[in-house]
Amino acid sequence: MPSIPSNKPYRVGRSRTGLGLFATKPIKKGTKIIRYFGPLLDSKKKEEDAIENKYLFELNDRWTIDGSVRKNIARYINHSCKPNAESDVKPRKRKVFIRAIKNIEPGEEINYDYGTDYFKAYLKPIGCKCASCEKKRKKKRAEARAEKARLKAKAERKALKQAEKLAKAEAKDKLKAEAERKSKKLNGHSLNGKHLNGSSRVRGIGKKPASRKRPASAPAPALQA
Repeated sequence: MPSIPSNKPYRVGRSRTGLGLFATKPIKKGTKIIRYFGPLLDSKKKEEDAIENKYLFELNDRWTIDGSVRKNIARYINHSCKPNAESDVKPRKRKVFIRAIKNIEPGEEINYDYGTDYFKAYLKPIGCKCASCEKKRKKKRAEARAEKARLKAKAERKALKQAEKLAKAEAKDKLKAEAERKSKKLNGHSLNGKHLNGSSRVRGIGKKPASRKRPASAPAPALQA
């Protein structure tokens, strides 16, 4: 960790993206917190214009600050899409200061917006990890989980409804079958309660009663002479 005088209102510490700059004392809105400095690069010089790193701070079309030097404590300030500080660029003086745009409490990480070009070149490809973007992603994940749970509950309700409908249909069919079985059983009994098979008939039904034969009359006795 770089050495920082105790009278400074910040320190370098661990952040979600590696190292970051944190307030050690209350910092009021509008306060110049720290200067972003380093060697000045002249774009008119090919060897200087060819230098590339993540700490280049462009002042104008010609001058750029190479903030990669270790003594530049401001290089530890991370990007945020909702920052509590901003870069105060003074092109004529070829200086950049980081100024608070909100009251910053001790323990809070100091951050500022790196700008659209830097964001597109370095942050967007890997996904911005600032607190604001992490909060958005967390919210989206929570919404996705809630939607998944809602769809699951809906599917379960639908399945339960279908199961109940099927159970009712099966119960109805069972009752119908039971009624038909009882009806067939009743139709298969004789009037006297005896069960008959399909080929049997009730005795006497469909037949004429047999005629009774009268007994032959005895011959009359012969008269004696």
